[in-house]
Amino acid sequence: MLPLLGRIKSMILTHPSSFITHLLSHPPTSTPNFSIFSSPLHRSPQGILGSILRCKFRGYCPSTVMANSIKVVQNPDTISYLNQREAAEVDEILMGPLGFSVDQLMELAGLSVATAIAEVYNVKDYNRVLTICGPGNNGGDGLVAARHLYHFGYKPFVCYPKRTPKPLYTGLVTQLESLGIPFLSVDDLPINLSEEFNILVDAMFGFSFAGTPRPPFDDLIQRLVNLQNYDEINQKPPVIASIDIPSGWHVEDGDIIGDGIKPDMLVSLTAPKLCAKKFCGAHHFLGGRFVPPSIVDKFKLHLPPYPGTSMCVRIGKARQVDISSMRENYISPEFKEENVEPDPFVQFQKWFDDAMAAGLKEPNAMALCTADKDGKPSSRMVLLKGFDKNGFVWYTNYGSRKARDLSENANASLLFFWDALNRQVRIEGSVQKVPEEESENYFHSRPRGSQIGAIASKQSSVIPGRDFLHQEYKDLEAKFSAGAPIPKPKNWGGYRLKPDFFEFWQGQTSRLHDRQSSLDFPDHRYFAIRQSNSIAILCFLLIQLPFSTSKSILISSVRDFVVVVYSQFQKSRSDFPEVSSN
Repeated sequence: MLPLLGRIKSMILTHPSSFITHLLSHPPTSTPNFSIFSSPLHRSPQGILGSILRCKFRGYCPSTVMANSIKVVQNPDTISYLNQREAAEVDEILMGPLGFSVDQLMELAGLSVATAIAEVYNVKDYNRVLTICGPGNNGGDGLVAARHLYHFGYKPFVCYPKRTPKPLYTGLVTQLESLGIPFLSVDDLPINLSEEFNILVDAMFGFSFAGTPRPPFDDLIQRLVNLQNYDEINQKPPVIASIDIPSGWHVEDGDIIGDGIKPDMLVSLTAPKLCAKKFCGAHHFLGGRFVPPSIVDKFKLHLPPYPGTSMCVRIGKARQVDISSMRENYISPEFKEENVEPDPFVQFQKWFDDAMAAGLKEPNAMALCTADKDGKPSSRMVLLKGFDKNGFVWYTNYGSRKARDLSENANASLLFFWDALNRQVRIEGSVQKVPEEESENYFHSRPRGSQIGAIASKQSSVIPGRDFLHQEYKDLEAKFSAGAPIPKPKNWGGYRLKPDFFEFWQGQTSRLHDRQSSLDFPDHRYFAIRQSNSIAILCFLLIQLPFSTSKSILISSVRDFVVVVYSQFQKSRSDFPEVSSN
C-alpha cells in the first residue's frame, strides 16, 4: 500500500485537479483490495492543514564523526626523552632564571591533562572522573585538571589523602570545594572503583619520586592494578590516565617488575621521560606548552609542534578502533512541528544564523551532489554565496565536472552539515546558471588573488604538476600588476538551485532524530498551505490519512478510495471556517 500511496501523493501534488477528475471519470477496475486503518495519533481538525505538508520522521539515521584538529600523530622515535636528572634540571631553570612560578607551570600542566582527557573520552560516556592526588606537584597537577574537567562538563571527584599544608595547595582545594566537587577519603572509596567511576586520573607520583610507595598510596596503586584484570560481565572497567609518570614506575626504566599500573592514557609534561618508551597504552599525549627555545637548545630537544591553540599533542599512532562501534549519542533540543517556520527559506535563515552565531568554521560550506545523463553521481564541497526566495547560489568553473553534469542533468542536491549543532539540511531542486551580470558583479567583489586563481585554475583538467599551476598564477599576477581590472573568464560563473524539497534534521538521543520535511508543491508553498478550494482540501485529507474512525475501511479501487475520502471531507467541512464552499 505504501508505494501506491507514495505515487498517489506525487500525482496529487503535481496536478491535483486533473488527478481527481481522471479518477472520478473512470469506472472501478480490478485493482487489488487494500485496507486503511485509523491511526492512534489522531490530529485535531485545526491542526490538519498546518501539519499536512510538514512531515516529521523519527527513525534511525547514520551519524557523522568528524576528526578533532587537536589530534596530531607524531612518530615516537623522533621525540626526545628526558632522564630523571634532566627533568629536574629543566624544572629548576624554568622556575629560576626563566621566571616561571610553580603555580603557573601547575596551571598549564593541569589544563593540558584535562584537554587530553576531553580529547579522547567524551563527556557523555565518561562523565564520572576520580582524580587520586599525591602530596607533591603531580598531585597539584591533578587538582588543577579536576577543576578544568568540571568546567568541561565532567563530574569530578577527588581523593587527596595526604594534603600539603601550603597556600598553593590549600588554594586549589578551596577552588574545588567552591565548585561543589566532592573530596573522598580512602575509606569512602568503593572497593570496586568500576562501580562509580568512568575515568581514574593517576596524579599520585611524578618524576621526582623514588623508592617504594607507602600507605595509603600502595593500596591505591594496587586497586588500579587490580582493575586491569577486571572482567565483570556487562561492565567495563574505568580507563586510567596517568600524569607524566605512571605512579610506582621507575622514571627511566618503567614498570621494572611488570606488575605495576598499565594506564590507558599517559600525558607527559614538558617532555616525555624515558619510562614513556615502555608505555603500551592506547593514548600518549604531550602537554605543558611552555618550553622556551633556550631549553630546547640546551637539552637538544625534539618536541612535536602543537597544532593551533591546542594544549596537548598526540605522540604515536592512535589505537585502531572498530569503525562499526564509532557513534555519537546526540543531545539536542527537540525540533517539533510547532517550531517549524511555514516558509522553509525562513527556517533555513534561522538555522544558518544559529550556525553563524555558534562560530562554526565555514557554515556556508555545502556538499553539492550532481549526476550526469547516465545517472552517475558525484559530490564535492562548495561554498554558498547567497540565497533568497529564488534559490541558493554558488560559483565555479563552467568547465568542471559538476558543470558538465549540470549541463546534462539539471537536477542536483545540497547538504549543509553543522556538526556542533547536531543539524543538517538537505535541499533538492533544479539548477540554472545565474545571469552573466550577476556573475560579473560577484567576480569583481572577490580578492584579486581569488580572481587570478579563477583564471589560472582549469578545474577538472590534468596539469603537469603543482609547479605549473604556481607559474600560471605568477604570470597572471605579473600581467595584472598595474592594478587594472581583471576580466572575468568566460568559463566562470554562478549557478542557482531552485528548491522543490527541504529536509531539516536535528540529531537526538538513541537515533530518534527529528526530521521536518517539505513536499514538492507548485509556487514554492511547502509547509502549511491554505487554499479556498474543495478539491485542494480533498487532496490534503488524502495525504493526511488515517481517518478518525476506528474501523478499517476496505477500498476496492482507487476510485472508491477517493469517494470515501471525499465523504470524510464533507463531514468535516464545518471544522474549516476559512474554506469557502466553492
